[in-house]
Amino acid sequence: MKIFVTGGAGFIGSHLVEELISDKVDVHVLDNLVTGTVQNLHPRAVFHHEDICSLNVRKIIYHEKPDIVFHLAAQADVERSIKEPNYDANVNINGTINILQACRDSKVKKIIFASTSAVYGNLQKDLISENDLSVPTSYYGLSKLTAELYIRLFYEVYHLPYTILRYGNVYGPRQKPKGEGGVVSVFLEQIRKGLPLNIHGDGKQTRDFVYVKDIVRANLAAIDKGNQQTINVSTSERTTIKSLIKIFSQIHTKKIETIYVQARKGDIKHSCLNNRKAYTLLNWEPKMNIQEALEETYKYYMKSNN
Repeated sequence: MKIFVTGGAGFIGSHLVEELISDKVDVHVLDNLVTGTVQNLHPRAVFHHEDICSLNVRKIIYHEKPDIVFHLAAQADVERSIKEPNYDANVNINGTINILQACRDSKVKKIIFASTSAVYGNLQKDLISENDLSVPTSYYGLSKLTAELYIRLFYEVYHLPYTILRYGNVYGPRQKPKGEGGVVSVFLEQIRKGLPLNIHGDGKQTRDFVYVKDIVRANLAAIDKGNQQTINVSTSERTTIKSLIKIFSQIHTKKIETIYVQARKGDIKHSCLNNRKAYTLLNWEPKMNIQEALEETYKYYMKSNN
């Protein structure tokens, strides 16, 4: 089996590539290295240094004719989406259309798309399901939702099979201290440097933090399952920013200083996704609890020279 991973030199993509190669799959990585890094590239993956918006990407996919395409490449920084909505839309909408056209032309068997909880916006619900309204509060959430709509329409028009996975707030080794859900890596970078932690708002905002290795397992399950479905991938557990800092204080053992700063535009107050559909359709559930996963992530960042 031949599989393409867009964004395969990035945080989540590199973990996915690693697991695919361990399963002895022929893996190709498409990445422009804007947010991905050479260090994340797996030596046994075929690397194509290309932008997902380029015509050359379509030529590469057409020539290689992969069986499956995991489309993870994205502009995932909420703040940047607010400042540069045109750039955000070009990457997340036009880039996705370009990949879809390549998949259609090369008769790809399935595209698996990395979407986000940001598509729901600031819904006042304890648990958000896939049937709830999507009302994005950032251009990032809007562009990802628009990409989802194109994927569904490509299936209706061209019968291109798909699975859309809406991630909770993903964290783990290799995550850069920015972008959607980057609070864990931001905090760990500050802890590593001995700096105080900036808390945006009151610290009572909640997130559904899901470990990157669990996200990878959901992607692998989607190869054969969840056809033409949109599925939340999450823990279904709320964690406040204050609780996150408390866990870090236990792991780090030294006192961690905090500073309260102004809330950011586009940030969502509460976000927790119902993962029942993933359990039913993908036979998936998270394996790592937040304490264990944060300890593993902490060890990685304390050894990092970045």
